[in-house]
Amino acid sequence: MKDKLKDILEWGYCIIIALILALVFRYFVGTPTIVKQRSMFPTLQENQRLILNRTFRITKKMPKVGDIVTFEAPTKTYSRWEADQSNPIAVYEDEPKGIINRFIYYNLEITKKSYIKRVIGLPGDHIKIQENTVYVNGKALKEEYLKYDVVTESEVFYDFIVPEGYFFAMGDNRTKSTDCREIGCIPFKKLEGIVCFRFWPFGEFGGIE
Repeated sequence: MKDKLKDILEWGYCIIIALILALVFRYFVGTPTIVKQRSMFPTLQENQRLILNRTFRITKKMPKVGDIVTFEAPTKTYSRWEADQSNPIAVYEDEPKGIINRFIYYNLEITKKSYIKRVIGLPGDHIKIQENTVYVNGKALKEEYLKYDVVTESEVFYDFIVPEGYFFAMGDNRTKSTDCREIGCIPFKKLEGIVCFRFWPFGEFGGIE
C-alpha cells in the first residue's frame, strides 16, 4: 500500500512539474496561435496556425517596424471627436482582480481577446496618415506587403508622435482592420508575441514578411 501511494505521489509530482514547465515555456519562450481575423489578409488568412516568439519577455528586445505581433485588445475604440492627437494611447479597463483571476487571464489567457497587426511605428516616431499614404518621420513608408488596391485612411488618429513605451500597429487589410488608428498606440506591456513562422497549412510553412 505504501509503495502504491509513493508511486502515485511521484507521478503527481512529475505531472505538476511538467505543467509548470509547460506554462513557463508558453509564457516566456513560444506558443502556437490561430488566426481568427481578416485584418492581416492577404499576408495571413483565417485558421492559419502560427508560432509566436515570446522570448522578448526575457531579453527585453522589442519588435521592429514591419514585425507582425499579437497584443491584448484594448477595451475602447475612439471616435473622431474623442481622439487627442497629443495623447494617442489605448485604454484598458476592467483589468482582472485577484491573483487567481490574473493568472487565468494573463497566463492561461482564458477569455482574453487579442489582435494581430503589423508594427508601423515605435516610440518617438511621428506618424502621419494622409492621402492613402503612411508617413513615418516625414518619409513615405514603403508597404510592399499590401495589395495594390488597399486604401489607408484615418479620421481618428492620423497625425501624432508615438509615446514612449508604446508602439503603433495596423492590419494589412486596412479597410477591414480595427487597429491603432481607432484604438490608439499599444503599451509594450500588452505585447503578447511576435510572429515567428507559419506551420499550417503545410504548403505555406515558413517565415512571414
